[in-house]
Amino acid sequence: MAEGIIELNDTNFEQEIKDKEIAVVDFWAVWCGPCQMFVSIFEQFAKENPDVYCAKVNVDDAKEISGKYSIMSIPTIMFLKKGKVIKQQAGVLPVDVLKQMVDEIKWYRCYVLLVLKLK
Repeated sequence: MAEGIIELNDTNFEQEIKDKEIAVVDFWAVWCGPCQMFVSIFEQFAKENPDVYCAKVNVDDAKEISGKYSIMSIPTIMFLKKGKVIKQQAGVLPVDVLKQMVDEIKWYRCYVLLVLKLK
């Protein structure tokens, strides 16, 4: 596994992501061509965004967690905040789109805090 990307499975998924401010999880399989194309993109994203928890789930090895989140197509990229799914997108995404989605999650938090302060 590349530096900065953690391998998750049925046993450790919930525990690992529950307290992460932002997590990006790649659901993939060894036999999936588009998943293999996404490897270098995700590695680049993880390297450029060390503040984001990046992980991979092999759907063949983690059938329970893949079923729980209704993973029907791979790759599927899941964006979570404190263990809650914010967005889920199937397909190969470019680095700039991954970054944009993470930025939206970060800015949404800032917006909510600002609104609460103004009340």
